[in-house]
Amino acid sequence: MGARTSKTLHPLRSLTLCQLETCFGAWIPAHLFPKAAEHQNSRDRDYTRWLTFWCMLWQAFNPLTSGREVVRQLQALFELENRRPLSPDDGAYCRAKSRLCLDQFPQALKTTAQVADRLAPAPLLLQRRPVKVVDGSTLTLQNTPKNRAAYPPVTCGTFPLIRFVALFSLLSGALTAVAQGAWGISELALLHSLAAELASGDILLGDRNFGSYPVVAWLKHILKVDFIGRTTRRIDGRRRLKRLGRNDWLIRWEKTPSCFSPWLNAQERAALPAEMTLRAVKGSCYQKGFRVRQVTVITTLLDPKLYPAQEILEAYLRRWRMEMCLDDLKTTLHMDFLRSHTPQMSCREMYTRLITHNLIRCTMAQAAVEHRVPLARLSFKGSLDAVRHFTHALTRARSKAKRRRLWDLLSRTIAADEVPDRPGRREPRAVKRKKNRYPRLDAQRRQFRDHPKRNLRAKNARLRKLGLM
Repeated sequence: MGARTSKTLHPLRSLTLCQLETCFGAWIPAHLFPKAAEHQNSRDRDYTRWLTFWCMLWQAFNPLTSGREVVRQLQALFELENRRPLSPDDGAYCRAKSRLCLDQFPQALKTTAQVADRLAPAPLLLQRRPVKVVDGSTLTLQNTPKNRAAYPPVTCGTFPLIRFVALFSLLSGALTAVAQGAWGISELALLHSLAAELASGDILLGDRNFGSYPVVAWLKHILKVDFIGRTTRRIDGRRRLKRLGRNDWLIRWEKTPSCFSPWLNAQERAALPAEMTLRAVKGSCYQKGFRVRQVTVITTLLDPKLYPAQEILEAYLRRWRMEMCLDDLKTTLHMDFLRSHTPQMSCREMYTRLITHNLIRCTMAQAAVEHRVPLARLSFKGSLDAVRHFTHALTRARSKAKRRRLWDLLSRTIAADEVPDRPGRREPRAVKRKKNRYPRLDAQRRQFRDHPKRNLRAKNARLRKLGLM
């Protein structure tokens, strides 16, 4: 009876690509994408919400694949499991993606970030308080009328742009929340929309764009969140109140009439104090690849015994690692250009890439703890490649013990693939190879005028010179 029962239940298992839910299903609760009570997605169809979500995740793990390839693999799986034939058209899959509830994606992102923090090594800096990093960037969208209406391009003839601000966990590198808007919306306004994601007692790291008086005062006096970052204001001797140590001072920061904060409402602007007492720490941060050698960091952590100056500088230096996380997203996961044709689908595609990033961070954190290697030394690209190929082997495993051995081997492989320790490595903001010299297709194909290329003009000039034209 046991063998017969297992054969009976075998066709009823989830038919997700590469069985990703067997690897990461415990980290994403199934109640996030339930079957609807009525109307759309209320009946059992081929493309259920749960299956559609995992198919989108598989596409994020393989960012250069198309929806047609997803349908082809599902066709093969349905035939293998003796299901009814699946339509070869990818229109049903696209409609199923558009029916996924967009409100569930931020919750899935937050859940995976919490799992990554639990799996990561315990924090050692700043009294082991939760430290989050804020940073912003932009994404390019398909040049469609709907995308241009929701996210107007910078200039005429360019692609629509999304400006987003993300909150990272300094402990694991996972994204906890993200806010997006049009290119004309400031990063400070997007940070203000993420106020619910910042809990009392958190520490926020930011670059000089976030080191303004309204932001620091809003974080400290309204949200009860401490701040560490640089500022555009000059810190001179006139603002110093007390010396706490070498290059460590308490300073007085006054609110000036030029403190422009349109992203705050009237009640919050009235609650900002007229002046604040901050701490300025100056230290040497000489490392090749950094644009500065001496930095002056302001912070609301005023106690020099609980929060030594060296720990504050070290935490600020680790902020650069979050810049590399953005590079992992936009380069390794190809999130710099979103291929969806509508704003809603572009948001779903963006969140899917972010959730995929968090799942890889969970795997890296688990490998770092089990094999006692530094989490910062593990390669994100190597981990992504290992997960992508080991999941193929996991689909062929017939027992839980075999799947467990394969997962242990995956963990050992990720832990062994360490990035070389290169403290003097430079990270310039430049590319090794330029793209081709063809002009950008900045209009519709039927309206675009293809100008003659330079080499063709030179060839025609030589032929005219020789009298052959």
